[in-house]
Amino acid sequence: MNIRRRGLLVAILMILGISTYLLSSHFLSTPQQTIPEIRLGDGVNGPKGMAWIPGGEFLMGSDHQKAQANEKPTHKVKVSGFWMDTTHVTNDQFAQFIKETNYKTTAEQIPDWETIRVQLPPGTPKPPASVFVAGAMVFVGTKAKVNLNDYSQWWAYVPGANWRHPAGPQSNIDGKGNHPVVQVSYEDALAYAKWAGKRLPTEAEWEFAARGGLNQATYVWGDQLEQEGKLPANIWDVKKQAFPVVSPVISPKAGGAIGTSSVGTFPQNGYGLFDMTGNAWQWVADWYRSDYFAMQAKEFGDGVANNSKGPPGSYDPDDYGVPENAPKRVIRGGSFLCNEDYCQSYRPSARRGADPFSPMSHLGFRLVKDSQ
Repeated sequence: MNIRRRGLLVAILMILGISTYLLSSHFLSTPQQTIPEIRLGDGVNGPKGMAWIPGGEFLMGSDHQKAQANEKPTHKVKVSGFWMDTTHVTNDQFAQFIKETNYKTTAEQIPDWETIRVQLPPGTPKPPASVFVAGAMVFVGTKAKVNLNDYSQWWAYVPGANWRHPAGPQSNIDGKGNHPVVQVSYEDALAYAKWAGKRLPTEAEWEFAARGGLNQATYVWGDQLEQEGKLPANIWDVKKQAFPVVSPVISPKAGGAIGTSSVGTFPQNGYGLFDMTGNAWQWVADWYRSDYFAMQAKEFGDGVANNSKGPPGSYDPDDYGVPENAPKRVIRGGSFLCNEDYCQSYRPSARRGADPFSPMSHLGFRLVKDSQ
């Protein structure tokens, strides 16, 4: 073997050795990802329209630079296996519930002062009866760019808004039977769940399912916001239109208006679930405490919280003008309004609290069912 060939062989062996070392070091230092097996119920082997979530231990929350204080720190949680709806509950599904039960949603009822009072500063006087009109909160947008510190500029309480008329009495859900039902309160979601023989997921179950087997990925689909130059979820594209400007209309998928898209429009995650982030926020079972993840980390340290069901009550000192212990339930997943400039809640660790009696035009739900 001449010197040149021997030198080349030595170089190749050295490169292979270094590469092997680097590869082995990478795999030894990086948690292994288990590729989930998608298992869908067919009505015989599991409930139809639901996917099996195998359960397991995972890191809940996030220490990523995009994470908010209420998402920190990461902490170990274990959940048992369960079935989860592959999509949000849709308008058609909710309509069947209404048909069979004659249920009247929160938005269709005159607001109750006692449920409103607890969300207001102590001593707030009761308004005149004329103020109490059935309706709900609606995203109305703005005609031009505004300071994003005051969300009241693009939200309004609209009389006559409800699940059939998400943006007010002049709107409807014609042709949107396969869109997520919105303008449903936490109480409405519980009523539907009882009728369907299911329940709302815990916050831990929701996040475990949303991650789809990816360990601490920034998004439910990976670490890059765009996939092949496209947004893989129904969220606000600030490259096309500044938030919260609504003129001109920018979401043809939503039937000519900014809003929800049909469930299943975007790719499923590793467990076969659609729209775990984006499209519409989702109610989950837990009370909301902004510091709950810190409490969990302090209580369990390097140990594991098993099937966490959340805190016994609410606490949120960051919601200006609202008592810090006002009742709030966790919502997850973000919506069609979330964007890079204002709300980045299309991340699986993102969380917020919401008044359980306040329906909104970007808030829906999906359900789970325990293993039989």
